[in-house]
Amino acid sequence: MNSFQIKTKVAFGTNSLQVLKEIKNKNVWVICDRFLADGEGLQGLIGQLDASNNVHIFTDVVPDPPISKVASGVSEAGKIQPQVMIAFGGGSAIDTAKGIYYFAKRLEKINISTFIAIPTTSGTGSEVTAATVITDPTTKIKYPLFLDELIPDMAILDAQLVVTVPPAITANTGMDVLTHAIEAYVSKAASDYTDALGEKSVQLTLRFLTSCYDDGRNLANREKMHNASTMAGMAFNCANLGLNHSIAHQLGAQFHVPHGLANAILLDAVIRFNAFKNRETEQKYAEMARICGIASRSDSNETAVRLLRERIVAMMEHMQMPRTLTDAGVAKEKVYAKMDEIATNALKDACLPTSPTTPSHQELKEILEQII
Repeated sequence: MNSFQIKTKVAFGTNSLQVLKEIKNKNVWVICDRFLADGEGLQGLIGQLDASNNVHIFTDVVPDPPISKVASGVSEAGKIQPQVMIAFGGGSAIDTAKGIYYFAKRLEKINISTFIAIPTTSGTGSEVTAATVITDPTTKIKYPLFLDELIPDMAILDAQLVVTVPPAITANTGMDVLTHAIEAYVSKAASDYTDALGEKSVQLTLRFLTSCYDDGRNLANREKMHNASTMAGMAFNCANLGLNHSIAHQLGAQFHVPHGLANAILLDAVIRFNAFKNRETEQKYAEMARICGIASRSDSNETAVRLLRERIVAMMEHMQMPRTLTDAGVAKEKVYAKMDEIATNALKDACLPTSPTTPSHQELKEILEQII
């Protein structure tokens, strides 16, 4: 038996932050990074909260949130005793908030009634998922957690919060959206429900991502990408992900390659591998290409998959994204030195069980060699 659920209430559109006015007489804890805390965005958020609330801010947020930062947050949570927790920022802020929520609850330090996620990038989809990723900097391993209790109660999608995202980050996070949607679509756990969300997310991303890169101030295009990100999150929350993320997690932990960029660099090689190894998966990739207007019904599956891959590569080139780890600043010798470890850890990654293919250790190394 399969199941499908969307727990999170989603507020979207212009001025959707106004929904925060409904919160009154609460201990409100906002988790964001220092950059957002020092900017206008946080003040705009606080300005929407009723004066009857006690508002506290936690800013100990960094990329690839490590265990130490989560522990710091757990300690702070015990002192504040928040009733409402707001994760405000990109994937790192939301992942940090989820990690704090999980461990603080286990240690009986908090009793949060409402968990709200407000993404300021269009990328992770974490505002509607049960997933979080915590990094152990000592072992250089990323640990994904998938627990329904980590799904936020509400997500607020206000595209005005993303119009100032720089082009390079727009590209990286947007390719993360595309990878989420495609991996959910070909997942072993995919269903008609997740396919519908994945298809729409891919369509929106292919149409609007490069436009957002070219003109980040276009609010209408930003709204489309913000929606695409959340829909991809809804899809992979139920269908999970696959090989692409299994490897990307290791690249981020070992070399600090931004997560979306790691996924983007891998995507062409992983699609090629999956399509070659599994004909049913090749069929699904081909169907995605046809649905998105990249291929026609008369094209063979092989041709359709090739056209999909070419479209993805063209998008990356348009956005001047690195195509290899070397282009991304990772020395070849470092990759070769860590290749066995990366392959071993990728095979243990929580995203791999739903991959349509299960590569051998050697095949994983061959995929890595393609992206060096």
